[in-house]
Amino acid sequence: MLIWVLVDGPRRPGELCELIGGISPRVRTEALRWLDFNGLVARNSYAEAPPRAEYELSALGRTLLGPVDPFGAWVFEHCDEVMAAQERKGG
Repeated sequence: MLIWVLVDGPRRPGELCELIGGISPRVRTEALRWLDFNGLVARNSYAEAPPRAEYELSALGRTLLGPVDPFGAWVFEHCDEVMAAQERKGG
Protein backbone atom coordinates (compact mmCIF):
# COMPACT_ATOMS: atom_id res chain seq x y z
CA MET A 1 0.00 0.00 0.00
CA LEU A 2 2.81 2.44 0.75
CA ILE A 3 4.12 2.03 -2.79
CA TRP A 4 0.67 2.72 -4.21
CA VAL A 5 -0.02 5.85 -2.14
CA LEU A 6 3.37 7.35 -3.03
CA VAL A 7 2.53 7.32 -6.75
CA ASP A 8 1.38 10.95 -6.67
CA GLY A 9 4.62 12.26 -5.21
CA PRO A 10 6.36 12.81 -1.89
CA ARG A 11 4.34 12.41 1.31
CA ARG A 12 4.98 13.14 4.95
CA PRO A 13 4.66 10.20 7.37
CA GLY A 14 1.46 11.58 8.92
CA GLU A 15 -0.15 11.87 5.49
CA LEU A 16 0.64 8.23 4.83
CA CYS A 17 -1.20 7.19 8.00
CA GLU A 18 -4.22 9.23 6.90
CA LEU A 19 -4.20 7.71 3.41
CA ILE A 20 -3.78 4.16 4.67
CA GLY A 21 -6.46 3.70 7.29
CA GLY A 22 -5.55 1.29 10.04
CA ILE A 23 -1.76 1.49 9.77
CA SER A 24 -0.06 2.34 13.05
CA PRO A 25 2.85 4.80 13.14
CA ARG A 26 5.14 1.97 14.29
CA VAL A 27 4.21 -0.32 11.40
CA ARG A 28 4.42 2.59 8.95
CA THR A 29 7.91 3.50 10.19
CA GLU A 30 9.16 -0.08 10.00
CA ALA A 31 7.76 -0.50 6.48
CA LEU A 32 9.27 2.79 5.28
CA ARG A 33 12.67 1.85 6.72
CA TRP A 34 12.49 -1.52 4.93
CA LEU A 35 11.48 0.13 1.64
CA ASP A 36 14.26 2.70 2.01
CA PHE A 37 16.84 0.02 2.88
CA ASN A 38 15.85 -1.89 -0.26
CA GLY A 39 16.04 1.18 -2.49
CA LEU A 40 12.31 1.40 -3.23
CA VAL A 41 11.70 4.77 -1.57
CA ALA A 42 13.88 7.77 -0.79
CA ARG A 43 13.69 9.66 2.48
CA ASN A 44 14.14 13.40 2.17
CA SER A 45 14.93 15.30 5.38
CA TYR A 46 14.51 19.04 5.79
CA ALA A 47 16.36 21.06 8.43
CA GLU A 48 13.38 23.00 9.71
CA ALA A 49 11.87 23.60 13.10
CA PRO A 50 10.33 21.15 13.74
CA PRO A 51 12.30 18.73 11.55
CA ARG A 52 10.39 17.43 8.56
CA ALA A 53 10.79 14.32 6.42
CA GLU A 54 9.08 13.17 3.26
CA TYR A 55 9.16 9.87 1.43
CA GLU A 56 8.94 9.37 -2.30
CA LEU A 57 9.28 6.49 -4.71
CA SER A 58 12.74 5.89 -6.12
CA ALA A 59 13.26 4.96 -9.77
CA LEU A 60 13.39 1.32 -8.66
CA GLY A 61 10.22 1.75 -6.62
CA ARG A 62 8.41 3.14 -9.67
CA THR A 63 9.06 -0.15 -11.47
CA LEU A 64 6.66 -1.77 -8.97
CA LEU A 65 3.73 0.41 -9.97
CA GLY A 66 2.62 -1.89 -12.80
CA PRO A 67 2.34 -4.98 -10.59
CA VAL A 68 1.07 -3.06 -7.53
CA ASP A 69 -1.60 -0.98 -9.30
CA PRO A 70 -4.26 -3.73 -9.52
CA PHE A 71 -3.76 -4.56 -5.83
CA GLY A 72 -3.99 -0.89 -4.83
CA ALA A 73 -7.18 -0.47 -6.85
CA TRP A 74 -8.67 -3.55 -5.15
CA VAL A 75 -7.78 -2.22 -1.69
CA PHE A 76 -9.26 1.19 -2.51
CA GLU A 77 -12.49 -0.46 -3.65
CA HIS A 78 -12.77 -2.84 -0.68
CA CYS A 79 -11.03 -0.96 2.16
CA ASP A 80 -14.29 -0.36 4.06
CA GLU A 81 -15.05 -4.08 4.02
CA VAL A 82 -11.54 -4.95 5.19
CA MET A 83 -11.71 -2.40 8.03
CA ALA A 84 -15.15 -3.73 9.08
CA ALA A 85 -13.75 -7.28 9.19
CA GLN A 86 -10.83 -6.09 11.34
CA GLU A 87 -13.20 -4.37 13.75
CA ARG A 88 -15.33 -7.51 14.04
CA LYS A 89 -12.22 -9.49 14.92
CA GLY A 90 -11.03 -6.91 17.45
CA GLY A 91 -8.16 -5.59 15.35
